Amino acid sequence: MGMEKNSEGYPDPTAGTAWNNMRREERRQENERLSMISSLIPVMKQTAELAGFEVVGRITLKDKATGKEYR
Repeated sequence: MGMEKNSEGYPDPTAGTAWNNMRREERRQENERLSMISSLIPVMKQTAELAGFEVVGRITLKDKATGKEYR
Protein backbone atom coordinates (compact mmCIF):
# COMPACT_ATOMS: atom_id res chain seq x y z
CA MET A 1 0.00 0.00 0.00
CA GLY A 2 1.16 3.51 -0.63
CA MET A 3 2.14 5.81 2.18
CA GLU A 4 -0.84 8.05 1.44
CA LYS A 5 -3.41 5.35 2.26
CA ASN A 6 -4.09 3.44 5.45
CA SER A 7 -4.28 -0.36 5.73
CA GLU A 8 -7.94 -0.29 4.69
CA GLY A 9 -7.15 1.66 1.55
CA TYR A 10 -8.64 4.97 2.63
CA PRO A 11 -6.70 8.19 2.05
CA ASP A 12 -4.45 9.08 5.00
CA PRO A 13 -2.71 12.38 4.22
CA THR A 14 -1.19 12.56 7.72
CA ALA A 15 0.88 9.42 7.15
CA GLY A 16 1.89 10.64 3.69
CA THR A 17 2.96 14.01 5.06
CA ALA A 18 4.97 12.38 7.86
CA TRP A 19 6.68 10.07 5.36
CA ASN A 20 7.55 12.99 3.08
CA ASN A 21 8.98 14.94 6.03
CA MET A 22 11.20 12.00 7.02
CA ARG A 23 12.42 11.58 3.43
CA ARG A 24 13.09 15.33 3.17
CA GLU A 25 15.41 15.15 6.20
CA GLU A 26 17.17 12.07 4.81
CA ARG A 27 17.70 13.82 1.47
CA ARG A 28 19.06 16.91 3.23
CA GLN A 29 21.56 14.82 5.19
CA GLU A 30 22.61 12.94 2.05
CA ASN A 31 23.13 16.23 0.20
CA GLU A 32 25.32 17.46 3.07
CA ARG A 33 27.43 14.29 2.85
CA LEU A 34 27.81 14.62 -0.91
CA SER A 35 28.81 18.26 -0.52
CA MET A 36 31.44 17.30 2.05
CA ILE A 37 32.83 14.61 -0.27
CA SER A 38 32.91 17.06 -3.18
CA SER A 39 35.09 19.32 -1.04
CA LEU A 40 37.23 16.51 0.38
CA ILE A 41 38.32 14.75 -2.84
CA PRO A 42 40.20 17.75 -4.33
CA VAL A 43 41.96 18.29 -0.98
CA MET A 44 43.05 14.65 -0.94
CA LYS A 45 44.35 14.91 -4.52
CA GLN A 46 46.21 18.14 -3.75
CA THR A 47 47.74 16.58 -0.64
CA ALA A 48 49.00 13.64 -2.68
CA GLU A 49 50.38 16.05 -5.30
CA LEU A 50 52.24 18.08 -2.66
CA ALA A 51 53.74 14.87 -1.27
CA GLY A 52 54.97 13.92 -4.75
CA PHE A 53 52.25 11.40 -5.55
CA GLU A 54 49.40 11.18 -8.01
CA VAL A 55 46.01 9.60 -7.42
CA VAL A 56 45.62 7.09 -10.25
CA GLY A 57 42.46 5.24 -9.21
CA ARG A 58 39.09 5.86 -7.73
CA ILE A 59 38.92 7.11 -4.18
CA THR A 60 36.35 5.22 -2.13
CA LEU A 61 35.13 6.75 1.11
CA LYS A 62 33.01 5.05 3.78
CA ASP A 63 30.80 7.04 6.13
CA LYS A 64 31.56 5.76 9.64
CA ALA A 65 28.12 6.75 10.93
CA THR A 66 26.01 5.10 8.22
CA GLY A 67 28.39 2.56 6.71
CA LYS A 68 27.55 3.84 3.23
CA GLU A 69 30.36 3.78 0.68
CA TYR A 70 30.86 6.60 -1.80
CA ARG A 71 32.77 5.85 -5.00
